[in-house]
Amino acid sequence: MLRRRLLAAPLAAAPGLAPVLAQGAGEPPIALRAMGSFHIGGREAVVTGRPVKEVALVPGSVPARIDPNGTYQVEAMYVQYHLPAAPRGAVPLLLWHGGGLTGVTWESTPDGREGWQQYFLRWGWATYVSDAVERGRAGWAMSPEIFQGDPVFLTKQDPWERFRIGAGPGSWRTRTALPGTQFPIDAYDAFMRQVVPRWTTTDAAQLAAYRALLRQVGPAVVLAHSQGGLFACRAAQAEPAQVRALVLLEPSGFGEATPEALGALRGIPVLALYGDFIDQDARWPAIRQRGLDFYEKLRAAGGAVEVVSLPERGLRGNSHMMMMDRNNQAVAQVVQDWLAARGLWQ
Repeated sequence: MLRRRLLAAPLAAAPGLAPVLAQGAGEPPIALRAMGSFHIGGREAVVTGRPVKEVALVPGSVPARIDPNGTYQVEAMYVQYHLPAAPRGAVPLLLWHGGGLTGVTWESTPDGREGWQQYFLRWGWATYVSDAVERGRAGWAMSPEIFQGDPVFLTKQDPWERFRIGAGPGSWRTRTALPGTQFPIDAYDAFMRQVVPRWTTTDAAQLAAYRALLRQVGPAVVLAHSQGGLFACRAAQAEPAQVRALVLLEPSGFGEATPEALGALRGIPVLALYGDFIDQDARWPAIRQRGLDFYEKLRAAGGAVEVVSLPERGLRGNSHMMMMDRNNQAVAQVVQDWLAARGLWQ
């Protein structure tokens, strides 16, 4: 099994990386048993009918004959893992990002502080950070031949106004942030450098890759953000034996609501977190209500769901990107305490 080979990988094989991981102010270095990465999932796709071209692959070089017709390996997902030397999590922690983003979401904050990957490693969790199909290191495929339709690109004003960082529509023009925001607005440009295109037609491929990951490294806790909530819920419904808990950070999508699908989640505790400024936003009250309706159906089917409004816990100013906000460690602590209370951390 690949998982056994991953667990056996020595830290010594990656000299010099441990000091890079120890960036928490006043924190000791993170001790790892192993680290690495792999790609998982995907399929073969055949392209035909495209013209053959002569292309200079390097300026001034002899042109190469490029025939785009043939078989491609597509729709794989990238996964980066870190295994602590002294594990305390009962199972691995899988971190799944949101739309237009990659696994960088979890690695570091835009202003250079430790991200949730480091926090949970320090608590003794084995972490698996993914770049979903067609994001980041997962790579693209030919479009529209393989990826149907056009990718969606985000302007700089889009997350500012839509992720509850700025003070609503039009606030980008004046760079007006929400009063009391915890997002590190001075690092907004750094955040936008990590934003990537996304397709709206690859959900089935993304779900298939996430399911493959669960089958390989599960049982696991799945911690998912925004669009990742859709895949977390549906992967858990399809692979319930591989999921010990779901942690959903402001999910924008949810699972199937049929009796059978809801029943599959009955034994999987769910934590849903929501940040600040929701009631004054144009879209987020409706998005949150969709979630509340789903959670209520799940409870009626015998599921266990806890919904946490961070302001009600005294954590104010959180944007949609709560894992990057200045109080991100306090938010992570809410997740950690909830997991520990359910016997998933020793």
